[in-house]
Amino acid sequence: MTERARISHRISSIAESATLKVDAKAKALQAAGRPVISFAAGEPNFPTPDFVVEAAVAAARDPKNHKYTPAVGLPELREAIAAKTLRDSGLEVSPAQVIVTNGGKQAVYQSFATLLDPGDEVLVPSPYWTTYPEAIALAGGVMVDVFAGSDQGYLVTVEQLEAARTDRTKVLLFVSPSNPTGAVYSPEQTKAIGEWADEHGLWVISDEIYQNLTYDGVKAVSIVEAVPALADRTILVNGVAKTYAMTGWRVGWMVGPADAIKAAGNLQSHLSSNVSNISQRAALAALTGPQTAVEEMRLAFDRRRKTIVAGLNAIPGIHTPTPEGAFYVYPDVTGLLNREWGGVTPTTSLELADLILEQVEVAVIPGEAFGPSGFLRLSYALSDEALAEGVSRLQRLFT
Repeated sequence: MTERARISHRISSIAESATLKVDAKAKALQAAGRPVISFAAGEPNFPTPDFVVEAAVAAARDPKNHKYTPAVGLPELREAIAAKTLRDSGLEVSPAQVIVTNGGKQAVYQSFATLLDPGDEVLVPSPYWTTYPEAIALAGGVMVDVFAGSDQGYLVTVEQLEAARTDRTKVLLFVSPSNPTGAVYSPEQTKAIGEWADEHGLWVISDEIYQNLTYDGVKAVSIVEAVPALADRTILVNGVAKTYAMTGWRVGWMVGPADAIKAAGNLQSHLSSNVSNISQRAALAALTGPQTAVEEMRLAFDRRRKTIVAGLNAIPGIHTPTPEGAFYVYPDVTGLLNREWGGVTPTTSLELADLILEQVEVAVIPGEAFGPSGFLRLSYALSDEALAEGVSRLQRLFT
């Protein structure tokens, strides 16, 4: 009998999330007593707003929340998500066009699984979030990355996308604001890309998880608002994790055309069924309650954004474009490579990140997790004090 692999090739080929891996290492070092400052995790350091927590406590005491809900989510929450989609993305949808998922990652996975057949190509602007390639591969798709460096503000052009398009291209992934770069496409850029996708009959998966975290008066215009004709071939992915400091509650959603949502709902009915009712009730409170805490967090992120950009750009060899959204900076660190630092000469950003952790106990994510080497991702969703100390350590190491 032919010997069979213990683990399927499909699953064994998946790489561990680089961001979670570095964050786990930083937390383990912290638990061991080392004064590690971590810029690794994309997780607000704020607690979930009190009124959201109280809504969850009340929900836990209500026996109706001890049972299954429809696999696609609580009707009340789907209505609230439809209202938010109209308010923030300019797209009017019915609650039937909404699926509540176990966090944004499930929405991303289900979107690709719903649209892709083996061999279908997905255009992915790079740098990209670490989960996209794995979700595409699991769905049988082929990722085609389209790179835009710091000289372009990490924003791809229509010309670049057209050069990468083939007769196998089915989906464009559009992310604005971006993880890992914090880059936001202008309304004009968004419209141009949307019109190009519409012209070529492409589907668009638009990850809008950071759409409410923008700065300097910038608005992250939804691609379906810029090009309404795309609504019938666009799936919007979103959630409460980043805006409301609810990463641990695991509530995301996908919004899209009726046929795609029906198909994704069938998948979810077998994959996970409904999200925790308690978390859904908490998300409902977040979307429909006062938004004061959201604005307070956004202002704090803005303050930290300015601090970290100025601090990093004070280091010779580092170039950090100013992000207009999310809570990340993505410095170009090619000027630090192939130089000796503390007896070590890093040649890649992976080696540089290891050097930084070992020599000054600061955790950062290397660019290899998001695309080409030569970059680092730092989250500024940590306290002002920790941020200042972490940047100070980097300045001492590299100057």
